[in-house]
Amino acid sequence: MLDLNEVAMFVQVARLGSFAEAARQLRMPSATVSRRIQQLEARLGTRLMQRSTRKLTLTSAGQTFHERCGPAVEELIEAGQSHVAGSQAPSGPIRVAASASFFEYFEMEWVSAFIAAHPLVQLDFVLSDVPADLITDRIDVAFRIGPLPDSSYVARRIFASYGGLLASPAYLAAHGAPTNLEELSRHACVTQPPDTGNFTTWRLQGPDDVEEEVRVRGAFTSNMQVALREAACAGLGIVALPSILTAAEVAAGRLVPVLPQYMRAGRGLSVVYPSRQQRPLAVSAFVDMAVEKLSLQEWTPLSSAETETA
Repeated sequence: MLDLNEVAMFVQVARLGSFAEAARQLRMPSATVSRRIQQLEARLGTRLMQRSTRKLTLTSAGQTFHERCGPAVEELIEAGQSHVAGSQAPSGPIRVAASASFFEYFEMEWVSAFIAAHPLVQLDFVLSDVPADLITDRIDVAFRIGPLPDSSYVARRIFASYGGLLASPAYLAAHGAPTNLEELSRHACVTQPPDTGNFTTWRLQGPDDVEEEVRVRGAFTSNMQVALREAACAGLGIVALPSILTAAEVAAGRLVPVLPQYMRAGRGLSVVYPSRQQRPLAVSAFVDMAVEKLSLQEWTPLSSAETETA
């Protein structure tokens, strides 16, 4: 079997026409290069080079061999040099997973500016309210709203705040506002599909940070957060959604707070990676940009320190 290192040395010697110069390029003793070429000739069973004190020439077999393997070796060298050069600046594709409503709060202008600053980067967004499997779906980075399941992924929390409970003025005018959780359980609520039976359980953090549970239900359910928001705006019931998805509706008066002393427990926005080891520069640059931009919004950011999720 041929030793590809010996083939590469042969191509280098043939290209430079000198063992000494090839040895300097390869940063090894000239005698070592000469010995490895002799070993290659022995493997091939033919002489590749004619050597003299003044001149080095290829034999006809050496010329044929160089014509066959030289371009491939040169291409590999160029590929390696290109990779080293590329590793000095963000480059390559980034596959980003996020909720279907991601671009409701993540401005496209930020993406445009990032691509302009890093022209060697390509962004591929996978948007769904069903959390992606980072390994199976080949995801480089994911943005997730809500509690994170236990995993070996690396998570970086951006926001801890959650928007609490909201309803449209029309719904409250028709049905009144609940004054406690017992009354909330009797109201129509727009929720994700029920956990079991006909009810969905909301875990709410009340006064003094005490967590309580309430079972709610309604005539409208959806696995899409944007659909839940629009249903609440249309007066179909009370909703619990992140503030990053409802800030504009609250500001416009389309939604108003309900039981403002209660917040959804354990919610927030996080960025998640499969591993912190050997993370591409492009991924790190994109995450840093995203965290910086989101931290400038109205929601209170947490520490940027990364933590392993067990």
